[in-house]
Amino acid sequence: MKYSAYLATGKMIALMQSLSKIKVIVHGQESLPEGSIIFVVNHFTRIETLLLPYHVYTYTHVPVWSLADQSFFEGALSSFLGKVGAVSTRNPNRDRLIVKTLLTGEANWIIFPEGRMVKDKAVSPPSFFNLLSGKGRSAHTGAATLALRTEFYRKRFRHLLAEEPAEAERLRSMFQIDDLAPVLTGKTWIVPINLTYYPLRAQENVLSELASRFAGNISERLREELLTEGTMLFDGVDIDIRFGQAIPVAELLTSSRIKRDIFSLQQINFDDQLPSLRAMRRQAGILMHQFMSDIYRMTTVNHDHLFASMLKALPFSKISEEDFRRRVFLLTNLIPEKADFFYHHSLEIAQVALLTDDRHHKYRDFLDLARETGIVGTEKGFLLRNSENFSAESEFHRIRIDNPLGVAANEVQPLVGLNLQVRLLAWLPEMMIRHRVVTALKQQAADQFEADYIRFHRPEESKERAVGAPLLLEGTSHELGIVLVHGFLAAPPEMLELATHLHDKGYWVYCVRLRGHGTAPEDLATRVAIDWIESVDIGYAVMSAICTRVVMGGFSFGGGLVLECAARIPGLAGVFAVSPPFQLQNIATRLAAAVTSWNKLMDAVQCNAAAKEYIESTPERPLINYARVPVASLLELIRFMKSLELRLKDVTIPTLLVQGLRDPVVNSEETARLFNSIGAEQKRYVTYDFARHGILAGEGAEEVHEAIADFIDEL
Repeated sequence: MKYSAYLATGKMIALMQSLSKIKVIVHGQESLPEGSIIFVVNHFTRIETLLLPYHVYTYTHVPVWSLADQSFFEGALSSFLGKVGAVSTRNPNRDRLIVKTLLTGEANWIIFPEGRMVKDKAVSPPSFFNLLSGKGRSAHTGAATLALRTEFYRKRFRHLLAEEPAEAERLRSMFQIDDLAPVLTGKTWIVPINLTYYPLRAQENVLSELASRFAGNISERLREELLTEGTMLFDGVDIDIRFGQAIPVAELLTSSRIKRDIFSLQQINFDDQLPSLRAMRRQAGILMHQFMSDIYRMTTVNHDHLFASMLKALPFSKISEEDFRRRVFLLTNLIPEKADFFYHHSLEIAQVALLTDDRHHKYRDFLDLARETGIVGTEKGFLLRNSENFSAESEFHRIRIDNPLGVAANEVQPLVGLNLQVRLLAWLPEMMIRHRVVTALKQQAADQFEADYIRFHRPEESKERAVGAPLLLEGTSHELGIVLVHGFLAAPPEMLELATHLHDKGYWVYCVRLRGHGTAPEDLATRVAIDWIESVDIGYAVMSAICTRVVMGGFSFGGGLVLECAARIPGLAGVFAVSPPFQLQNIATRLAAAVTSWNKLMDAVQCNAAAKEYIESTPERPLINYARVPVASLLELIRFMKSLELRLKDVTIPTLLVQGLRDPVVNSEETARLFNSIGAEQKRYVTYDFARHGILAGEGAEEVHEAIADFIDEL
């Protein structure tokens, strides 16, 4: 293979990747050793045969050749594969070529020990125990054997040059080695690599349609590969390439039988059967078990793994969708602990959306695939598992389409800690699952507040810790619970009087803390709308795990947030908003965009002293509210309310709006316009002749509390 052709082809592959929607994330490359390396990789598509050598080369700067199935070399792809260093598994000279190039350091190699493109760990077992018990089919030992043979000849060269130079010269000629220096100083390694694709989908795409149209009756095998790989190319897929700990091969050649052959002065040809063959095979098996175990343990866990493994582990075939999502949420709650597995970056963010509106479509995408492949059916909010279709017994080239979720479930099996948690959570009663979800979410909210308070605390300005902490009041009935959301610049105690009134009626009440509040204005300045939305979602998820039905209520900006929540989350019993800021009367908000633009201008001319980052404010409740308003947060609030305007038609549940007619902050006419935009048939607009914004506390507040309680009682 010409080195120039190899480099040119690599650049073309890089260009192809940049034009596709494939995203490659590489891990562990910093630990790659110096020397000759066989990279052993789990196999799934043709994509890794093309992409992986290019990515490995960028870190080793040594040409990377690979073994590929003979079927890959059929047709026009053959010459292209040759240029990227692929060698057919049926090439009669492949073993000698591999050993020779590893000895000299001319090339590193990629080998797929699973042989076929199989990802079912019930077929390719992850553990030494399964292999000994005869369960499943072992991976191939070819990569281990080639690595051992390379190091066998390296040690033999060193010995013969001193003891039998003529035999050393004969071996040099046999391998066609020009310079023995790299042979003598080199070292052979096995480096395991795990490739994990996410999301894994197969559907009609540009490639499969073109092939069907112009190539006539293409084979089912080729069509299946085009469905999988074309979907990845054009719809997008994350490929996590994870390099494992390098395994030194020389350490496995220490038995007396193998040493006798290494140090023998007799002629040993490449294809001769060694007296130590049985010992070599035993060491190859041990090495194979080691690197296959490493490969499987490095799976990058994603949402499909969690959903599929939980579905498979459930002891019953019918489960409510809410209960199923809660169990998977508890699995995601393991991620911050950095347990004994790696995970996809989408699991690093807050996972409360799994319990609310599934806005990242993780559950929806899983459910669509599960339905398409016949693994589940649905019935009035319940999943019906089809265990027969979940079995991964289809032929290897059909597994990727017929049963990708069975594949995903099996990939979790080698991850002992995670697999144990899956089984534990699958068997817990629903009531215990609800309790664990509540505990986990309360702890998450408490941890967020504690971290924010410590980071942003200002002795001269921050309130006492108790002011900012979320609050849960236990009720007497689990039929209906209420989530209350405070306003902009405030904290949970703003809602305490209303919460106490509702709690006295027997309701469970949870007072949310919006991120950025209860700490210091500098904290609020760092927050955006999604932070506040997720704070509200935590409140809903807590209460929906406690009570059968949930009502959301908010004051001022909190009112806008609960209306947004009602537009997103199906199944709410009702929603009420007190003085929601559809349009603020305070002139400061109208200046926010201009002030932000001014700040950007000051940054551009490096005159930060002139920037206006905060606006002074006179709070109605100084023991709770901030006295400084972050301009950036004010602008974020305005953006949020503008986006809410377009979604009010989606609020279709019973709705109550309450407004003070002489509110100095919120224009009552604009609140009436907001009311008219709401899509609910059951809605009510109640006004009071108050001349203040905070009508949930102070004189006359009892009337507002009672009106809200009446609305909830009617629900």
